[in-house]
Amino acid sequence: MCRVHTVRVFRNPAGCSSYKMLAAFFDAPGGPENLYVKEVTAPKPKEGEVLIQIQASALNRADLLQRRGKYSPPPGASAILGLEAAGTVVGFGPGADGRWKIGDPVMALLSGGGNAQYCTVPAAHLMPIPPGITVTEAAAVPEAWLTAFQLLHLVGKVQKGETVLVHAGASGVGTAAIQLCRLAGAVPIVTAGTPEKLQMAEKLGAAAGFNYKEDDFGEKCLEFTNNVGADVILDCIGASHWERNLKCLNTDGRWVVYGLMGSGEIHGDLLAKLLWKRGSLLGSLLRSRSSKYKGELVKAFTEQALPHFTAGSPVQLQPVVDSVYPLQKITDAHRRMEDNKNTGKIVLQIPL
Repeated sequence: MCRVHTVRVFRNPAGCSSYKMLAAFFDAPGGPENLYVKEVTAPKPKEGEVLIQIQASALNRADLLQRRGKYSPPPGASAILGLEAAGTVVGFGPGADGRWKIGDPVMALLSGGGNAQYCTVPAAHLMPIPPGITVTEAAAVPEAWLTAFQLLHLVGKVQKGETVLVHAGASGVGTAAIQLCRLAGAVPIVTAGTPEKLQMAEKLGAAAGFNYKEDDFGEKCLEFTNNVGADVILDCIGASHWERNLKCLNTDGRWVVYGLMGSGEIHGDLLAKLLWKRGSLLGSLLRSRSSKYKGELVKAFTEQALPHFTAGSPVQLQPVVDSVYPLQKITDAHRRMEDNKNTGKIVLQIPL
């Protein structure tokens, strides 16, 4: 087992010698069995960056794709897996010690580097951990909830009273989207692959749920909406759902694609059917967005949604944690996600 070197808190990283940390790693693209934990050089915060000692980090589908060699990190991002983390502020790069102070408990939106003991992140990409939320729950917030917030508000332009069809309703993004729909006054309906996942979605506030393995969710959606259809569709599936999506898309509806779990290769007359509905087909990713965009997204989410994670809010928001694994069991965590067994987020505990 690797032993971590003692790390000191610092404000001037330029004057600090290099130090080591534990991080998830893989030498070649492949399956979960390629993952292991090794000792690597820890990052130093650059201009405008904050150094975080990580206590927990959550898995995302992007991690699985990166591990398979199908989703490279953006230029300049850490090659270590992990797009979100929660922990404590322990240091600053030049110009970053304004809002945050040493010891602050924070959640971080990352472009990479979360499955490790330390990471650096632009100061504007941090959020405070709300009162009453554990660090494990906090790790399940940044990537999933900011993605859902972005899809609904910045891309899908959801309006009060509209119906939103959320695919993979029991996923991290799905469970966040259901709750954010309720907060926005919209009506969330979902698809999922098991009765248990549908029950969880309905418990979180979904007005209806359809088992895509057993039901024609296009028909079910039309029945629920009195043949009006969904105003917004949040789609992480892609090709395998396209015909049923178009069947139940409302006229002038917005179909937002943010993942391709069911392939991206479509055979059929998609454009003609989309044109007939006057529908908008919108694509969105978060990881590759600019630092400025992410900072503005974090600011909007912090102001509009984060207060509702605190007990007593009229619409209580709650991260859904499926399971927790120690970093050393990251292989098992990836297998659980790859097998679609999770309801909510899979979180990694990071050793201190």
